[in-house]
Amino acid sequence: MTRTGRPLIAVLGAILAGTVAMSAEAETFRLSHNTSDTTTWHQGSEKFNELLKEATGGEMQVRIFPNATLAGGDQMKQAEMVGRGALDFVVTSAINVTPIVPEMAVFSLPYLYSSYEEVDATTQGAPAEKIEALLAERDIIVLAWGENGFREVTNSVRPIRSPDDLRGLKMRVAGPMYIDVMNALGANPQQMQWAETFTALQQGVVDGQENPIGAVIIPQRVYEVQDYLTTWHYSYDPIFLAVSRKLWESWDEETQTKVRNAAIEAMDFQKKISREGTAQGIEFLRGKGMDVYEPTPEELAAFREATKPAFDSWAEKVGAELVATFQEAIAAAN
Repeated sequence: MTRTGRPLIAVLGAILAGTVAMSAEAETFRLSHNTSDTTTWHQGSEKFNELLKEATGGEMQVRIFPNATLAGGDQMKQAEMVGRGALDFVVTSAINVTPIVPEMAVFSLPYLYSSYEEVDATTQGAPAEKIEALLAERDIIVLAWGENGFREVTNSVRPIRSPDDLRGLKMRVAGPMYIDVMNALGANPQQMQWAETFTALQQGVVDGQENPIGAVIIPQRVYEVQDYLTTWHYSYDPIFLAVSRKLWESWDEETQTKVRNAAIEAMDFQKKISREGTAQGIEFLRGKGMDVYEPTPEELAAFREATKPAFDSWAEKVGAELVATFQEAIAAAN
């Protein structure tokens, strides 16, 4: 018996119940991304969850939903859902957000970049600030930038060494800008959700696709249904980790700092493993039986010239001032 007359076991039971109740107060948030659970997108999301739990003493955590399942498989809807508070967090790529923020296409303009150093110069400083402000207007708060990577082209018909080699090929693409690029090259673009693409490639519904090596082609096992790859580095696609403004503004400054710091560290990790996977990827894919072609500078110049109409058209849509901000940062990086 205790001094109050309550049995000790009852007191211990009350303490235990209180502990369980406190644990039950840990908030679980939903994070959506549109690739499978084998990708660096998913690994970065898992790292964010790990770091967030650590930073908050287990009071906050995220449940990760791959393949855009919370958006009915529609990868283009995820950011919009975060903006209206229907989702808490999203990891998505810039091109997936162009339906609601057309300026996001600036990152993916054909042959804008030639190196990672140039890329990194635009995911920080003035270029990133302009993009983040545009997303904030849609109630999407960017926490950190990661990497999908330079997009390379694969197909199951023939090697692609010149623009003419793309002529007539049915190419899966992710969004409107890539439709224009493929049209400029004489291909037949087919916009398609990523979740549907592997089967479409397998069944010959489309002949090819374009995506980064380390972030998508290897972890999504594209090499099992494609024979040829050309490292033409024609377009770059960053990813970002964002939170809904409604949720963000519900936290105090200390919590916001913990969330942002966890996001930055997680996306730095994601970028690192994505680039490592890309660096090792060429030989891996050759080992898997893919015919990998690395274009000469002259051949790349031919692709650049052929895609210039799409560059000019989309640069006008994005806005000359924004494009200039990116080009100035790229020039400074060199």
